[in-house]
Amino acid sequence: MPLPDPSLEPAIRDPKKLRLTAFILVGMMLLGGSLILIAYEQWSHSQAKDERPAVIYRITPERDLRMLRQDGKTVDLVDLRGKVIALNVFSLRDPEAAKGSMAVMQRLAATHGSTPDFAMVSLLVDPQPADKLLTTLKDLSAAQGISLPLWWLGSNEPKTLHKFIKNELKATIYPHETHGKWEYDTSVVLLDKNGHIRRAVVPQKQGGPPFIATFDFEQASAWDAKGVKTGTERSNAGELELLLTRTIDKLLAEPFKP
Repeated sequence: MPLPDPSLEPAIRDPKKLRLTAFILVGMMLLGGSLILIAYEQWSHSQAKDERPAVIYRITPERDLRMLRQDGKTVDLVDLRGKVIALNVFSLRDPEAAKGSMAVMQRLAATHGSTPDFAMVSLLVDPQPADKLLTTLKDLSAAQGISLPLWWLGSNEPKTLHKFIKNELKATIYPHETHGKWEYDTSVVLLDKNGHIRRAVVPQKQGGPPFIATFDFEQASAWDAKGVKTGTERSNAGELELLLTRTIDKLLAEPFKP
């Protein structure tokens, strides 16, 4: 084993210098943490103030829905690209499930019917015999006031339609029949001019990340039935409808990017 070099002197630790070094390191850590916290708070506030409708998903032409429409034409949802679309799903057999969303759609038809870059689509979820589907669509459109060119009423064979509703429209449940009734998501879905599903952004009063709201009017009506208050003169369903129309107006102001 080699012997230590006699010319080297052992290091002498200076307690004062060690304490100073420790204080400097702690100070740097505290300063760095404070700067990170400040940056996060600034980012959080900027996010909270950003009320642009949230982008959830984009329906591409390759995954589009083809449907038979109430006038007998076969059309694609992508044919409406360049327009803001309000879309809902309902059942002919169990119309009560979507009673709230259909009433909202009818009011949208009245208030936005003359808006050139706005369209509406309703999809019939329960299966119909192929030879009777067109007659069903015609009769139903007349009964519900679903009039072209503004408002499409369409359907397709069940497997294709239900898969599109769950996977592309991001429904909460896959449409299915339970005890003779159809279970399905009755929310109104908004698509922007470029085919993105958009949802409302609601800033939180206490700060923090905003709330991303779906347009589920049946849920809002259930809250009203339970006596849940909104803090305004409007009901929960009324507040949600106001949020829906404001979101539509924001989407109408956005450009179309072909």
